[in-house]
Amino acid sequence: MRTKQCLTGSKAQTLGSVIGYLDNNREHMHYDEYLAAGYPIGSGVAEGACRHVVKDRMERSGMRWTVEGAQAMLHLRTIYLNGDWDAFIDYRIQAEQTALYGKRAA
Repeated sequence: MRTKQCLTGSKAQTLGSVIGYLDNNREHMHYDEYLAAGYPIGSGVAEGACRHVVKDRMERSGMRWTVEGAQAMLHLRTIYLNGDWDAFIDYRIQAEQTALYGKRAA
């Protein structure tokens, strides 16, 4: 498209910017190797994770969050989704007992 002079003005400039970006970052673009290794190409995996972790829990009807409360909920949600809930609860109990009764608490 660029050599045939099909584009002019801002469209030609945008195409030039895209070509320059691709040329400058060619060494990072080994998509055939990434796909063969099973790495995801594109943003679908990240977008799905955001929807699953954030939107499904945080954007329900009538919910309002402070930044601190939302961050705390996201921490708890990721602990739960990663299967670390029981270990987290054990840790919290031990931390509270230590804070209240000292290091010798059972």
